[in-house]
Amino acid sequence: MIWVKRGGFALVVLVVLAFAVLATWEPVMMASAASPAGTRTYSAEIIRDEWGVPHITGKTDADTAYGVAIAHAEDDFFTLQDVVAMSRGRYGAIAGEDGAKVDYVYHLIDARGTAEREYPKLPADTRALFEAYAAGLNQYAAEHPEELKLANLFPVAGIDVAAGFALRQPFFFGLDGVIGPLVAGEDLRREHGPDIPGFPRPPLEAAAPAPNAAPKQARTLVLPLGEDAEHLGSNAFAVAPTKGGGTTTLVSNSHQPLRGGVAWYELVVESGEGWHFAGANFPGSPFPFLGHNEHLGWTNTVNTPDMIDVYQLELDETGMRYKLDGAWRDLESEWVTLPVKMGPVVLPIRKELLRSVHGPVIRNAKGAFAVRYGGIGQLQQLDAYYRLNKAKTFAEWEGQLSRLAIPSTNFIYADQSGTIAYVYNAAIPNRPEGVKADWRSVLPGNRSDLIWQGAVDYKALPRIVNPASGWLYNSNNTPFTAAGSGDDLDPGAFAPAMGIELKQTNRSRRAYKLLTEASVLDRATLERIKYDTGYEQDGYIARLFEALEAMPAEGDLAKARDLLLSWDFTSDGQGAADAIAMLMIRDFMAADYNNKPFPDVAEKLKAASDHLMQHFGRLDPPLGDLVRLRQGKRDLPVDGGSDTLRAATTWDVADDGRLSLKHGDSFIMWIEWQPGQKVSSRSVQPFGAASTRPQSPHYTDQMTLFVEHRLKPVHFWRDDLLASVAARRHTIKTVTNAR
Repeated sequence: MIWVKRGGFALVVLVVLAFAVLATWEPVMMASAASPAGTRTYSAEIIRDEWGVPHITGKTDADTAYGVAIAHAEDDFFTLQDVVAMSRGRYGAIAGEDGAKVDYVYHLIDARGTAEREYPKLPADTRALFEAYAAGLNQYAAEHPEELKLANLFPVAGIDVAAGFALRQPFFFGLDGVIGPLVAGEDLRREHGPDIPGFPRPPLEAAAPAPNAAPKQARTLVLPLGEDAEHLGSNAFAVAPTKGGGTTTLVSNSHQPLRGGVAWYELVVESGEGWHFAGANFPGSPFPFLGHNEHLGWTNTVNTPDMIDVYQLELDETGMRYKLDGAWRDLESEWVTLPVKMGPVVLPIRKELLRSVHGPVIRNAKGAFAVRYGGIGQLQQLDAYYRLNKAKTFAEWEGQLSRLAIPSTNFIYADQSGTIAYVYNAAIPNRPEGVKADWRSVLPGNRSDLIWQGAVDYKALPRIVNPASGWLYNSNNTPFTAAGSGDDLDPGAFAPAMGIELKQTNRSRRAYKLLTEASVLDRATLERIKYDTGYEQDGYIARLFEALEAMPAEGDLAKARDLLLSWDFTSDGQGAADAIAMLMIRDFMAADYNNKPFPDVAEKLKAASDHLMQHFGRLDPPLGDLVRLRQGKRDLPVDGGSDTLRAATTWDVADDGRLSLKHGDSFIMWIEWQPGQKVSSRSVQPFGAASTRPQSPHYTDQMTLFVEHRLKPVHFWRDDLLASVAARRHTIKTVTNAR
């Protein structure tokens, strides 16, 4: 029996060794791929206002960027680490299988390779900004080792931060909605944009019923994936002084997840080199993405032109060569290791990556498909956003947009001179004219004439400056409704191959109606429009209610149907049917947003009514009992709905059946240039400045403002800031770093 005992002991030793290897291999193998550059001392002053919002000042722009990293880490180092891990292909070691999906895309689209090729080409001052930001992250990590999630994640260099930008940029125009179905071997989603002449598409069919459907959970990840990506949206308004009673107004109302890697972080930056900007960024950025400086401001909404083309490759019998113009070419092959956290261990999963001249290649049971998208392999957006921050005139600002370095998103603009503008910004593929091809479908991969190069000219994009109406807006709708009758653009003036969307959202229909009806768009009128909770009986809403009226039902389902049919089409929390409408509408909105089949109405109604009866014992609980804004120990009712101007879009379903808001109205900024006065602005966040610091007084201190439709002052000007801080005994902090 001794040999049995010895054998058992050996097995235990092997198991322990295997466990130790799986628990420790990832930090060793994934050590820093880039060393921080140079030796430099940075110094930044961080002053926090009464709401904890940091005002970061440095002698140089780089000093200020260094302070941005320090301030953000003080408030949310938890999320910043996720973003850094994502930027280095290590997110799976933190977030498991979902994180590994992000890492797979990171390698598939060659985010690191893009950064290595393109980052050195950026102007020296832009690179200096990123190196300084990386230095700030490194300093905070070194000084707070107890907060680290992952060994060897730091130090990082500017190129690591840049790789995160290379990964994130295509997700905002729908890359996940193409890669996901290709990996799963599913049919691709119907693309936005008009049909290509000669290639008509059949209408969308209704979805087959899925029994026992229940409200889905939303997720908080470092990138919007799956369901989260399907609900991306925003509102933006610009009003000229002729319509605003002499005041020029810009309202930024981006709808982002309330937490995670694409949640807004508010800040004010200032430097001795003329950089002075108030707004918000995402974790992992040294500069704001939207907001205002002294002279001008802008905000963004997601647009959905046809930015992505998919090609089916013709492979030989080996599966490693594809035909192009009659000749065989080798697929590029690379193996990567994806870390996948499972409990206390991290599994190394090997994955083969393939590429063709078209772009990354995905193989499934239906064949091999190459993907090509606008802005592929480019990184100039890092420089363009920095220059936009410092622009002083509309001409300077538009000069940066005209580079098409920022691959997508609408821009709504206003400035101190009273100029307002809407630019449908997108690096739309420059598809060759005169080539007969269905750009709305899968393309043959054996023709090189279908492999486009570069983007259409900036002048070809939809653009409106100073419309006679005196207002501009976008709510993720077609650019052909933006300024009112007489000022809107003609869809026929734009080539179908550009794939410019023709869709409307309920938010767009409401905004267009309310803006058109208003005789003046002063602050009070514009606030009523921004916080509107109404639904127009048009589009998918009309289709849903037509189906409800025609739906046979009896018993409890008939009661639920009749209650919903009595709804007043507002989600203001005053009506008996608001709660059941809230549970119903989101999936129909998502189908309309994403060209998916229309859901089964009876199935969704039963799921909604079952949920209300199970958790509330009634079909008509007050909306505020159902929809909550929750953070820590605070739990507040919130109004709004999916696809209303006051947006409450997605949620987590809590154990008590309440819907904990997760996506919708997030950072709101209201910017005004009043006659004879300097720029001023107000803002609000859903929770507070320190969104992952429960011990901070700024963890939940903006929640009451948010649910009550109130805004707080932005202390853009230093004198105002210091007066506010002095009255509340806040401290001034100086941080330095020697490298």
